[in-house]
Amino acid sequence: MSADSPVLSASAHQLSAPSLTSITFEYVDAPQTLLGDSLRHRSLVWTRNGHGLVGFGTAARLHTHGEERFARARAWFAQIIENARIIDPLNRPGTGLVSFGSFAFSFTSVFESRMIIPQLVIGRDEQTAWITLTGTAEELDGVTYEQALARASALMADAAIPEAAAGSIKLTSGQLTAGSYVEAVKKALRHFDERGISKLVLARDVLAHSSTPIDLSKVVLALTERYGNCWTYSVDGLVGATPEMLVRVTDGLAEARVLAGTLDRAAAGADDPGFAQHRLFEDPKQRNEHQLAIDSLTHSLNPISHGMSAPEEPFILQLPNVWHLASDVRAQLRADTTGALPSALDVAEIFHPTAAVCGTPTKKAGVLLRELEGMDRGPYAGPVGWVDSRGDGEFGIALRGGILEDEKLMRLYAGCGIVPGSVPEDELAESWAKMRPMRQALGAE
Repeated sequence: MSADSPVLSASAHQLSAPSLTSITFEYVDAPQTLLGDSLRHRSLVWTRNGHGLVGFGTAARLHTHGEERFARARAWFAQIIENARIIDPLNRPGTGLVSFGSFAFSFTSVFESRMIIPQLVIGRDEQTAWITLTGTAEELDGVTYEQALARASALMADAAIPEAAAGSIKLTSGQLTAGSYVEAVKKALRHFDERGISKLVLARDVLAHSSTPIDLSKVVLALTERYGNCWTYSVDGLVGATPEMLVRVTDGLAEARVLAGTLDRAAAGADDPGFAQHRLFEDPKQRNEHQLAIDSLTHSLNPISHGMSAPEEPFILQLPNVWHLASDVRAQLRADTTGALPSALDVAEIFHPTAAVCGTPTKKAGVLLRELEGMDRGPYAGPVGWVDSRGDGEFGIALRGGILEDEKLMRLYAGCGIVPGSVPEDELAESWAKMRPMRQALGAE
């Protein structure tokens, strides 16, 4: 399996599921943290606190869009699994055949949602590390652990770009200027009653122009070093460090982390020990915004689960740039009439979009935000993550990130929850705080 193996692809209109073989080896001499020296510009990444997955190369991929993007992705991956020969002695979440995924926020987006099965995956959890090779039966016939290591080196080399000094970064307005964003917030507040909306999440974008090609491996490394407790992702140029887990599925157990309610840690008075407690936890506006997000998720989870556990009170999540109100929700998934449990991809489709990134009620909010934002969100605030052949997986919400549009241009996104009582200028300031992780990682502070 050489680094220039042909890419097997499927369009949105004609699904093509190749017959693949996947072989997993325990990675005996793995570095103590997942990333080690394995990051490259074109790496596929999902990591938190040194654990997760890094992928290289492409054994198969699907691009799709529109209202059926999730359904096509599920059907394609199901065909892949049905046709595949999977040799996986470890049998752990993330071993065996794995697909990374990134999905457009809206069915109206021109962005192509995608599923990517890498030729190589390096994984690590709390107990062990592994290497998985995926390709055709001919490519992997008789492959040994030593050969797997050699192929890993070749694929990592192919995913790199020439080493270069970081360039200077210039930030300019995107599709929605700062002034236009303030006006959009004002319009939203005027529409709430007539549209029957109690919350709207409005986003804006900023363009980061680099004087030299942007090396995504350096961006990812910078994010993991500063925001290690977030889930750092990189899928086909979509890069970020999200604090919000849309869903994790492990052997039928679904877990989600809901965030809504934000306070900038650079705000005046933030050094006061009780600042976050008073301005966030005890603020009726922030608590209301958070409760709307919790209600949205539990409403979606109820029909497919039992034994749900949701806390009565949120906790304050402290990140380097902001504080959030956060709640962790868990539930056991229900099997369908065939006895099959929902996969991580199934649940991600059911949950998306949450009130935390769209509004309440979500359908009405979605219509209004498209009117007021005046931009295509692309993959921003859509599901991003991975799923394996068992249905285990993790999908976060693509927040605190950006997408590489060409080698020297990245588009950054941030959104804020607007509720009655929101102050437009404060929401603009919050959007800048939420872009801080990417601005720091790019050296654009």
